[in-house]
Amino acid sequence: MKVCIYGAGAIGGLIAARLGAAGETVTVIGRGDTLQSLQQNGVGLTEHDQTRFYPVTAASSADNLDAQDLIVIAVKQPSMNPIIKRIKPLIGEHTRVLLAMNGVPWWFFDGLPNAPQDAVLRTIDPDGDLRNYVPSHQIIGCVVHLAAAAVSPGIIRLNMGNNLIIGEPSGELSESTLQVADLLQRGGFNIEVSKEIQRDIWHKLLGNMTMNPVSALTRATADHILDDPLVNQFCCKAMHEALEIGNLIGCVVEQTPEERNTTTRKLGAFKTSMLQDIEAGRPLEYMALIGVVYEIAQKLSKEVPYIAALYGLIRQLDNSQQRTD
Repeated sequence: MKVCIYGAGAIGGLIAARLGAAGETVTVIGRGDTLQSLQQNGVGLTEHDQTRFYPVTAASSADNLDAQDLIVIAVKQPSMNPIIKRIKPLIGEHTRVLLAMNGVPWWFFDGLPNAPQDAVLRTIDPDGDLRNYVPSHQIIGCVVHLAAAAVSPGIIRLNMGNNLIIGEPSGELSESTLQVADLLQRGGFNIEVSKEIQRDIWHKLLGNMTMNPVSALTRATADHILDDPLVNQFCCKAMHEALEIGNLIGCVVEQTPEERNTTTRKLGAFKTSMLQDIEAGRPLEYMALIGVVYEIAQKLSKEVPYIAALYGLIRQLDNSQQRTD
């Protein structure tokens, strides 16, 4: 199977290493120091305090590639749209595009029975044209339940977890998706194939939509956020609003916000990805995590004061950082 991976960071690099170790033909699109490291050494993976390198083909663009069997896009939402608009030459009739990203994707309403009539999510698909570049029937959604980090260019460390949930927007389990599941299992991942990938996305979103922006706003690690009863309560209120939205669109999540926060607290004093981004001066992926939730609420004429407040605050923080830069 010919595999092209966009994004040689924590998740993309991990998938590249695992598939390279399994003997698959993998091309990784990278840039700068990461590209140079991949070209010289392959992709490095550190597990159990041991680093091994696996061969991949590294390129600065996909200009000279033909149609792929699988394209993996593992970047944050601010970088997603330009990539989607560049990969059309790589997509053949049988190509599948696996999106390993946090938050709500642009195709979220496709195949969802209770979706609003207006299926375009402008916060993450401003021009409403992403389906023209990647048809939804060729998409495989992916929910990542693991923690990894790019410790240096081209070298990834797996910190904890090993689970990926994949599924199609339609809820079907096509032969192509089952083949991708088998490929990832051969690479050593624990794979769950879901008929309700939108619900799985919404379930993970509940924690990300609060912990990430709150951590960026307060510069606090997860333990300090959740140990403050007022901030914890604020997060729970926003999550309850999201649960109500999920119920309306058919993404019912049984776990309560309080249960979710208790589980998160057990992970200790970790920095969320958005806190790391704000410290590094990078753009924030708040649109896919909180902006799109507010947009969906607007489509449903649902009042969500806690989500609205959090969205407005993180939007102002991101705007302020961009003005400073």
